[in-house]
Amino acid sequence: MTQRVKQLVAMKSFHYFIVAVIVLAGVVAGLETSPAMMERHGTLLLAFDKLILATFILEAALKIGAHGRKPWRYFADSWNVFDFLIVVLCVLPVGGPFAAVLRLTRALRLLRLVSALPKLQLLVGALLKSLSAMGYVGLLLALLFYIYAVAGIHLFGKTDPVHFGSLPTAMLSLFRLVTLDNWADIFNLQVAHVAGIKVAIYFVTFIVFGTMIIMNLFIGIIMSSMSEMHEEMAVRDRAKHIKETGSITLDDELRALERQTEALHVQLRSLRHRAHERQPLLKYGP
Repeated sequence: MTQRVKQLVAMKSFHYFIVAVIVLAGVVAGLETSPAMMERHGTLLLAFDKLILATFILEAALKIGAHGRKPWRYFADSWNVFDFLIVVLCVLPVGGPFAAVLRLTRALRLLRLVSALPKLQLLVGALLKSLSAMGYVGLLLALLFYIYAVAGIHLFGKTDPVHFGSLPTAMLSLFRLVTLDNWADIFNLQVAHVAGIKVAIYFVTFIVFGTMIIMNLFIGIIMSSMSEMHEEMAVRDRAKHIKETGSITLDDELRALERQTEALHVQLRSLRHRAHERQPLLKYGP
């Protein structure tokens, strides 16, 4: 019996069915935000909600049952824990203080696509893996914002209090600059009241450091993390297959090699991107 359940859970058709149910859950959650749709088809949408929830509960039960006498192994996978928590939130009482939580979880069910699609798992895993390094880059960016905000208040605070009248407004203006959102409007406004060379140095150096260097550090960190995740997933899939079958087939070797090649391509693109960013500095440097 356990072997049959395990085979059922491992079937691609079962996986595609769950993905379709997750997408349906997202569509239903969107339709429930329309008062007109709820008035016309509220009963049908609520019935779909119950059917979707029952499907998720059945899926969790089947996956737990696939482990036989060791059901706790289901929770060894962090994605299974994520799916199980969403199901638990969905079965909370509808009324009282849980009403808002229930409405939110109906939309959060769409996040189960992350656990259902390996490519999305790769992206999320890369983001989580890069959080520590991104934290230090974020700290560097915060220091840059603070220094330039203080300098901007001293340089432009009297002539342009709207953008540089206080530390919070200056920080908000710098965020607008770093995203290059109509930054020329702020630049031209300062040129009209302050010496052009001061304005040029202030704005050009901030955009170079903030947008062209530090922001690209975030991209480089994520690309590097994606390369590492590719390698880890290749090793994990290979180890899982060896554990389950006790042997390695030629197809498994080819898939592992393809994953490693894809990881190398990601790393190569990251290095080319970094080299492209440094090329102007090398060209015009001493």
